[in-house]
Amino acid sequence: MGVLRSMVSLGAEMEELRRTLRSEIAVSDAGAWKRGKDGMTVKETRDKCVEEGMMICVTSGVSFLGFALVNCLLSRGYFVKLLVETQEDLDKLREMDMFGEERRDRVCAVMANLMDLESLCSAFEGCVAVFHTSAFTDPSGVSGYTKQMAEMEAKVGERVVEGCVRSESVRKCVFTSSLLACVWRRNNTTNPHFPTIIDENSWSDETLCRNRKLWFALGKTMAEKAAWRAARGRDLKLVTICPALITGPGFSRRNSTSSIAFLKGSQELFAEGLLATVDVNKVAEAQVTVYEAMHDTACGRYICYDHVIRRGEEAKELERQLGIPNRIITSETMSDDNLDNFNCFELSKRKLSRLIFASRHCYYDIHSMFYS
Repeated sequence: MGVLRSMVSLGAEMEELRRTLRSEIAVSDAGAWKRGKDGMTVKETRDKCVEEGMMICVTSGVSFLGFALVNCLLSRGYFVKLLVETQEDLDKLREMDMFGEERRDRVCAVMANLMDLESLCSAFEGCVAVFHTSAFTDPSGVSGYTKQMAEMEAKVGERVVEGCVRSESVRKCVFTSSLLACVWRRNNTTNPHFPTIIDENSWSDETLCRNRKLWFALGKTMAEKAAWRAARGRDLKLVTICPALITGPGFSRRNSTSSIAFLKGSQELFAEGLLATVDVNKVAEAQVTVYEAMHDTACGRYICYDHVIRRGEEAKELERQLGIPNRIITSETMSDDNLDNFNCFELSKRKLSRLIFASRHCYYDIHSMFYS
């Protein structure tokens, strides 16, 4: 949730956002009274989006994934409340000349304390859905994400869902979990009945994560389970997205600390065929696609990944991009020749793939109806 960023990393991140989102979004208060190309003020546009059910809140709005998600939502015509957690973040967004005219009337920024229900309910006001992008960072590297941070992440997950439930307008929540909430289990491949496919039914073992000090995996697992408990039996539709290691343009600068935390224990995941990556924009697109299908068939959990790392050269390239020491992912005794003997599990994203295929098929049918 971005609570432990250093000033250096924050400055670098904001400069990157200035470059990547120039001409994308506006958060200037003065802009609320300027008229856009459609002749409407920002306030009028915002009220219209609320009325039409097109206002979405994105938590951890200054995170690597958060901004990709904002861009995706904007491209599909939504109005976005970009939630930030400190006055400093809010002030920096307002001060930067990074937002152009075209989408100026479709974004506002709001500050909220993710641990405070009243603050969350206020931030969610007028929104029909909340996209919660778990974005804890890890300034000290692998050991910097602690047991306390895992517990805090679980509390925040619970409070975000509770805030959605208590909101008068929010009826849907898309919650970002992690593939790490699925893959860490007590493996027993000698048992013929032990499942070798990791899919949406798979959950990481919290006791195993604690014993092996896999705090990042523990935090994601606890947070997702807390979200499901908080939503059970309530007037809220919840789906969770479990992405692999998030990469993409600039990820080594803007997402490096979370990436390093993700990779703790990665030698074992790599050996078992469970170390995967996914482009940040594809995660964002998947989240919005799932959200738009929630009124129909979308429900439960969705595993999201692009590529499974199976070769040593791929692992070394990832280490190089992140600037981490060699052999974090691979071991000296492991070679490409013997990896086939280790890869005993299979990741499955069939559920998400089917949904995306159906969504695209529906789009093309509608497009053909009107334009053929």
